[in-house]
Amino acid sequence: MTPQQDSLFAPPAPDAPAAHAPAVAAAQAPLAERLRPHTLDAVIGQRHLLGPGKPLRVAFESGRIRSMILWGPPGVGKTTLARLVANAVSARFIVLSAVLAGVKDIRDAVEQARAALAATGQGTIVFVDEVHRFNKAQQDAFLPHVESGLFTFIGATTENPSFEVNSALLSRATVHVLKALDDADLGALIDRAQGELGTPPLTDAARQRLVAHADGDARRLLNAYQALADGLGDGGERPAAIDEARLELTLGELLRRYDKGGDQFYDMISALHKSVRGSDPDAALYWLARMLDGGADPRYACRRVIRMASEDIGLADPRGQQLALQAAEVYERLGSPEGELALAQAVVYLAVAPKSNAVYTAWNQVRALVKQDSTRPVPMHLRNAPTRLMKGLGHGAGYRYAHDEPGGFAVGEHYLPDGLVGQTFYQPVARGLEARIGERLAELRRLNRQAQAAGAGPGDHADSTEI
Repeated sequence: MTPQQDSLFAPPAPDAPAAHAPAVAAAQAPLAERLRPHTLDAVIGQRHLLGPGKPLRVAFESGRIRSMILWGPPGVGKTTLARLVANAVSARFIVLSAVLAGVKDIRDAVEQARAALAATGQGTIVFVDEVHRFNKAQQDAFLPHVESGLFTFIGATTENPSFEVNSALLSRATVHVLKALDDADLGALIDRAQGELGTPPLTDAARQRLVAHADGDARRLLNAYQALADGLGDGGERPAAIDEARLELTLGELLRRYDKGGDQFYDMISALHKSVRGSDPDAALYWLARMLDGGADPRYACRRVIRMASEDIGLADPRGQQLALQAAEVYERLGSPEGELALAQAVVYLAVAPKSNAVYTAWNQVRALVKQDSTRPVPMHLRNAPTRLMKGLGHGAGYRYAHDEPGGFAVGEHYLPDGLVGQTFYQPVARGLEARIGERLAELRRLNRQAQAAGAGPGDHADSTEI
């Protein structure tokens, strides 16, 4: 049985079964099809599942295949793995696409599984591609048959099954997480593609560029490599090596100037963030446009802009975060290109807004302290006391309810654990709204210091005027 496209690519084994298509057409098949594996050992990648002693390897070798969901990005081999599973246990293999199939197709698959079991005793694997696209009723239709063992269910999805697959179906299947191919895997794939097509080698720079372009997707890499090989043509003298310029010339728009996952990806994000932090709206707009023009997902840009609003503007202008969130919502409603204008608007606003990283700095300091510090007990007056026993033990004793205090502030009270009283983390900057926050916080801290110096305790309200 020839594995279907959704690759874990490697050369087929020498004794692999012949393709259904005529042999004369095999050489004209897409490169991704020609390099498709026919055995488990021929697979590239997914060592965490297929290596010695790993879950899928053990299942293959034992022949005990249970229902499963293969979750991973495109082009990492979900369909191919499902077909290899069916070959390993000599099972009938039925493929359903959740994009096209309905309940009737599910019923037909059930009848085929019953007929095969009754006629020959052969088991069946029902493979559902893009299973997250099935609605609840369609997913529920599998439950009784998976439960009875009529067939083994294998679903493939690019979406988180925790959110997209019914809990009842999810509880009857093991979730295996497939990973994007790493650079070494993609490099090995390039070598095999070169050997298959007989093309000149890539220079190191061109190789790195093609790997970055593939972004962990084997099929994407092979399609791009085939386009590159086709661009070389059969006539004329071939170059000794394919450089980056040839790669760009041949692939054109396929090879974006913005390589997701490569250095350029992170460099542009860094440039956008630093332009906003540096209050340069023109540069911020430029780098945003470069990112979007290069193929960056605008939703990712939205997340980064929301992060900037929290990290670099903070309470100096809380409206910045609100505007960033609104821009993300507008983009979700309108999509590209209309929604990109809202994102540009948010970037400009954040660039010209007053800046503060005071909360960001304070949060990092607190996290570092908590990570290395001992587990300090909650002070008795702050503890919860829902029962008579806990009250008798002193939980909550002496707590001062701030709303009952003058000015709504319990002067001299402390809320940090013993040993940390007086420790400060948040230091507002003198910019924007945070300047006013700083003035109020300074006054509150002054009142506390004054009360502590005077030895004020619960019920003592030294200088506790309205603030």
